[in-house]
Amino acid sequence: MSDAIITFDKVTLEYKSRVGLFKSFTHKAIDNISFSVQKGEVFGVLGGNGSGKSTLLQMLAGILQPDEGRIVVAPKITRSLLSLGLGFNPQLTGEDNALISCMLNGYSKKDSKLLSKKIEDFSELGKFYMQPVKTYSSGMKSRLGFSTAILSKVDVLLIDEVLSVGDNAFKAKAQSTLLEKINSELTVVFVSHSDQQIKSICNRCMWLKNGSMVAQGDTASVMAQYSQNITIKK
Repeated sequence: MSDAIITFDKVTLEYKSRVGLFKSFTHKAIDNISFSVQKGEVFGVLGGNGSGKSTLLQMLAGILQPDEGRIVVAPKITRSLLSLGLGFNPQLTGEDNALISCMLNGYSKKDSKLLSKKIEDFSELGKFYMQPVKTYSSGMKSRLGFSTAILSKVDVLLIDEVLSVGDNAFKAKAQSTLLEKINSELTVVFVSHSDQQIKSICNRCMWLKNGSMVAQGDTASVMAQYSQNITIKK
């Protein structure tokens, strides 16, 4: 499609590891997947543990490259991956990690410092903002990561499960801010175990199982298939 901002064309990624002197283990984390993310939409990725969701998100971010197929990204597109613990230096403070993230997204040092103050306020980390990230709980890392990503100006925001971590007040605040960004034509790829979050914010979604795509399309129809599968298993 002409408005596609990222396109996967028959993409496969294998992990290989040695399990013995003459034996190796091969696992297809992503198996022959094709789809496109359109400019300005919120695209959900649904699936259980080990389905390939996080691997797919890292491929969307350009961190992992496919073994087969191709990934096409529209020119001059900036992407930010929001995933718990990913990209943070645990020895550095929350402030230092926020500054580095801002500069990696193209901000000058001066502008990064100005944005850092907004990140500090939004994250509600208090005195911990000036403490090493290694002292953070998973919820605190989530606050820092979300605040840094959501306040930076990027074209595509890639979100991996982080809205499921933290207290209810911050989750509500984070989802409200995300919806504001979505309404400003930000493109979002959203991975979550929560079918309610997928239903509430995603235009379209994809269901992954064991690295393969089971279904993709409008959220209502995919969620109906997913829910039916869960019911049958029970």
